[in-house]
Amino acid sequence: MNEQMKIKVLGLAGSPRRDGNTDRLLDAFLAGARNTGAETKALQISALQIAPCDDCDGCSLDGKCIVEDDYQEVSEQIIAADVVVLSTPLYFSGLPAQVKCLVDRSQCQWVRKYRLHTPLPVSHAGYCRRKGVLLAVAGDPRGNFEGIRRTVRYFFNVYEIDYVDGLLIRGVDGKGMIDVDMLQSAATLGEITSAKREHN
Repeated sequence: MNEQMKIKVLGLAGSPRRDGNTDRLLDAFLAGARNTGAETKALQISALQIAPCDDCDGCSLDGKCIVEDDYQEVSEQIIAADVVVLSTPLYFSGLPAQVKCLVDRSQCQWVRKYRLHTPLPVSHAGYCRRKGVLLAVAGDPRGNFEGIRRTVRYFFNVYEIDYVDGLLIRGVDGKGMIDVDMLQSAATLGEITSAKREHN
């Protein structure tokens, strides 16, 4: 595979807890992606400085957020990626606050897409549409992922990311208690999702 055409996979680690279940799932997914020759990178969202959206309307002219913090760098990396995978715990049927700040700040991408009708540049490997995957874990065996899945679909949509799959796991709460079968499922999903495809 040509070096410059390698699939670029961006992992967004959404848990405030380091080395827990969702971090392990993400590591497995990215390892699977590397097995296909993909280039991978993980960002720890809770380690970044991303302020909430304050609805200042500063993005209305050009679709770019005017608040200067780590959001700009994350946004650029999402746009460059061919595959984006968000790995997160379920908090009160939703996303952790740090991840929700990232989602809400992406309002500027909504403005770009729907108000200004400005296309995004193609991804690293030349795709107009990216692939998106959600990895999520709920401590409660009855955990309901519908809210988080809907939010993530909207988040992906403004970045021209197609939600292609999800691995949603209930009843795992203790740190690092995710089992080997689930880790293998994440690795296999990483391989499948990161396979090269015809350009769109």
